[in-house]
Amino acid sequence: MSRGPIYLEGYKPQFSGHETFPLRYGWLKKAHNAIENHNDGPKSKAVFTSDESIADFGVGKNMVASIRHWATACGVIEDGKTSGSLVIAPLGKRLFGEHGLDPYMEHPASLWLFHWNLAGKADKTTWHWSFNNFAATTFGRESLVSALETVCKDRNWKRVSLATIRRDVDCFLRTYVARRPSGKASLEQTLESPLVELGLIKAIGKRDGFRFVRGPKSTLGPGVFLYALIGFWKSYTTANTLSFETIAHEPGSPGRVFLLDENDITERLLHLEELTNGRFRLSETAGLKQVQRSSSLDMDALSYVGDDYPKRSEAA
Repeated sequence: MSRGPIYLEGYKPQFSGHETFPLRYGWLKKAHNAIENHNDGPKSKAVFTSDESIADFGVGKNMVASIRHWATACGVIEDGKTSGSLVIAPLGKRLFGEHGLDPYMEHPASLWLFHWNLAGKADKTTWHWSFNNFAATTFGRESLVSALETVCKDRNWKRVSLATIRRDVDCFLRTYVARRPSGKASLEQTLESPLVELGLIKAIGKRDGFRFVRGPKSTLGPGVFLYALIGFWKSYTTANTLSFETIAHEPGSPGRVFLLDENDITERLLHLEELTNGRFRLSETAGLKQVQRSSSLDMDALSYVGDDYPKRSEAA
């Protein structure tokens, strides 16, 4: 089995950028609106760096930088063609733009899309490695820190300090795990990040124990699963077939990133043919289970995501 993208030569690790703040409710929409109001101008990065940004976003300088980081990492905004510019990415337009699917980020499909961008791509090292390469099902905070420290030493990433890894792991866990309740904590403070709602990591024991929750994901729709499958396929191979084992177990695959078991993956793959009008289909010949495609991987994968959201007449 492949060890994943972070083991490739030339890979540049990222253990910072969030300023220790996990993704918070409303931030991605705010980032989208800020760039939209700037008309994607040539100096649109100034939306997050100018002296006015603190007043515009209503938070401190470090938190403004964190908002930009998460909006970029989640695929809502991206660098423009000119230096100093930021533009709204296709996913940001699809969700938050005019007639967007989820302008107020109320649907779990949006959360799964953001999780895919964070853990399915190798840019954010802790996120990608933890979901795709970390072998433990149950773990402690320090065991994850230690494992990542070992990866850094093995890869000779000299500029990554233990303190930096520890801060990144703390932010990672706060992204997916609700804070332990206390008498003074409000519900909003306990559910610090919207991705907690996905239930991918649970706290266990009295303190600092955690568990990856593998199995069926009832809120993960077929459109988002197919979107992830197409994205993974494009990064993995140009072949017209992709084995079940690869889809289920290869680092960066939907099976790994969404923590799905084999039965759930099989069930999802069986419905691909109907969902895609035959463009993708599961076949099994001589005991080899694989997905075949008859369509280009350059297709508009986001077009399938809309099926996971309620129709406007139903949502009204």
